[in-house]
Amino acid sequence: MSDVLSDESRLAADIERLKVEFPKTRELYREVCALLFFRFGVAPTANRLYNLVRRGTMSTPASVLGEFWAELREKSRVRIEHPDLPTDLREVAGELIGTLWTRAIASAEAQLTALREEVEAAGREAEQKVVAAREELARTETALEQRTAALLAAQVEIRELERQQAEESATRKALEAQIKRLGDEAVARERELEKVRDTFSRDLEKLRETASRAEERLRATEKRALLEIDRERSAVAKAQKELTEAAKRADKREAEHRRTVDALQAQQGDARHQNGVLQGKLAALEAAHHSLQEQFKSLSTTARPTARRVSTAEAGPPARRVVRKAAVGKTARAKGRP
Repeated sequence: MSDVLSDESRLAADIERLKVEFPKTRELYREVCALLFFRFGVAPTANRLYNLVRRGTMSTPASVLGEFWAELREKSRVRIEHPDLPTDLREVAGELIGTLWTRAIASAEAQLTALREEVEAAGREAEQKVVAAREELARTETALEQRTAALLAAQVEIRELERQQAEESATRKALEAQIKRLGDEAVARERELEKVRDTFSRDLEKLRETASRAEERLRATEKRALLEIDRERSAVAKAQKELTEAAKRADKREAEHRRTVDALQAQQGDARHQNGVLQGKLAALEAAHHSLQEQFKSLSTTARPTARRVSTAEAGPPARRVVRKAAVGKTARAKGRP
């Protein structure tokens, strides 16, 4: 197969060289005929010549080929012309040389036929190898196409994975930002809750101090009232009847005062109970800040009447003293009667 390809390549190279040397078409065809027949041992044909040269029309290589064969036959005839030889001898010698030439041509043609058959066999083998190579190439191309398709599919899958990874990364960043935002909000709410807790503690402490001061004032008022009652009893011994009446009125006022004190103590117990409830609600403030504010407003609303009642209780004893002083005045006036 390599020899056939080598002959074809040499033939193509020689024809290209002849195209440069013989620009005229007929001369080029004649030289190609001689090249095929004498150098490569191939009988030229019109189709082969036209396929090799590719110039003119199909009639040109046919005409040149006819001239080539006529010239070749003319040269194959041997004429022996010598003035000293007899005519018979010249004819016999010419026939002998012609016979030798014919036999040589036949032998050359036989060798050429054998060589052509060998070349054709090599060509068929080469064609079979080419067919096998083409089949192998087709299989390789099919496998390559399959691998290319698989590679494209893998690239598409890689792009899809990259896109999914980008989306997941964006989602992760968004979640991280949301978590950070929620953390900041939680910190802000914790700070606000601390402020509310401090405010509530201060308000609660104020309520406790107010209740303690009210209780102290209540005890002091009670002591002062008892002392005044003792002094009034010793000072108005002679006016027993009026004093008794005044004492009854004072006892009545005292009973009212004690009921007021009991009410205040009950309110103080309620305040302590509410304090415990508020401390329990304070723990719930961490989960429901809005509910704590509403409860704080409710507690403030409840604490205002308590403060008003405490102020009312503080204003009670002076009125009682005014009543008792009025009773003492009446007793003194009774002593001054004739």
